[in-house]
Amino acid sequence: MTALHHRAEGPATAPVLLLGPSLGTSTALWDAVAPELSATHRVIRWDLPGHGRSPSSLIGPGATVADLARLVLDLADSLGVDRFSYAGVSLGGAVGLQLAAQHPERIDRLAVLCSSAHFDGSAMWQDRAETVRREGLEKLAATANARWFTPGFTVPELVEDHRSADPEAYAACCDALAAFDLRDRLREITAPTLVVAGREDPATPPAHLREIADAVPGAALTEIPGASHLAPAEQPEAVLAALRAHLAGTSARSGMNVRREVLGDAHVDRAQGRQTPFTARFQDFISRYAWGEIWTDPTLSRRERSLITLTALVAHGHHDELAMHVRAARRNGLTPDEIGAALLQTAVYCGVPAANTAFAVAQRVLEEDAPGN
Repeated sequence: MTALHHRAEGPATAPVLLLGPSLGTSTALWDAVAPELSATHRVIRWDLPGHGRSPSSLIGPGATVADLARLVLDLADSLGVDRFSYAGVSLGGAVGLQLAAQHPERIDRLAVLCSSAHFDGSAMWQDRAETVRREGLEKLAATANARWFTPGFTVPELVEDHRSADPEAYAACCDALAAFDLRDRLREITAPTLVVAGREDPATPPAHLREIADAVPGAALTEIPGASHLAPAEQPEAVLAALRAHLAGTSARSGMNVRREVLGDAHVDRAQGRQTPFTARFQDFISRYAWGEIWTDPTLSRRERSLITLTALVAHGHHDELAMHVRAARRNGLTPDEIGAALLQTAVYCGVPAANTAFAVAQRVLEEDAPGN
């Protein structure tokens, strides 16, 4: 089956984030943002049909945003991705709204940038579709800077993407925008939602984003100064900060899953049960960074991480933590002999007294957890 062209970055085991483009652009729209997001997520950028390297045959006259959303789900399915977070710009943002409303079981967190739940009726988009089918994209591409960026700013690669898009596929995307109006379904969206407006955006002014934020339950709105319609290209640092903060909930949940897998439900439940408003941010910090970023990094296996952790805890004399991580090491597949070998190594590099105490701690834990006890 022919699928949308895509580009994947980041650890294969990290939470998945799909990034959608605006009309007339390609995956290059996210060039200044995606590499940074890939530190904590498996980032998958995709091209619209007839844009970038996606086949134009994937779309035809009378297409809808729901059709584009189906192509995105087909892409996710082909990659074995069941649930994912999603961020999209303009038409890409409309696809995100469609996905969140129609397929809530697939969307973890949603970010809608410089987009709308409707694009000011059908007449303008029908006219544009007819013009492009008749004349091609050269004249329209010549006005891209004025529609996309604040005065004096440009990204030549994106303007060239506009110029080189397939006219028929571009016109079919215009058909989709002409027919799109999701205002009556916004309240159905249950995914945590961030809405981002470019304060200088003439195509989808901040009022359009406020309309989404007001209707989607619990949605947050961020306005970015100095940004027009393609905010990720014009103000990447501000967009990155907003997306990182919004997506952090995904990393925290992923980190909590890993924390439970390594330390066990009983330990984590006790820690959560002792949590107070004073310690809540620290518990979130542990889940997000220690377990959501370090322990999910695929560079080292969990067995290797357990070995490293054991020696570090011996070196610093953290004996309560050592006991916890001896149990974690067993869950991660280390045998008692391998744990003993790691502790023997610490006798050389951390000192015999430190290793002596560590062996006593490990012996107690291994006996307590032995079958029959």
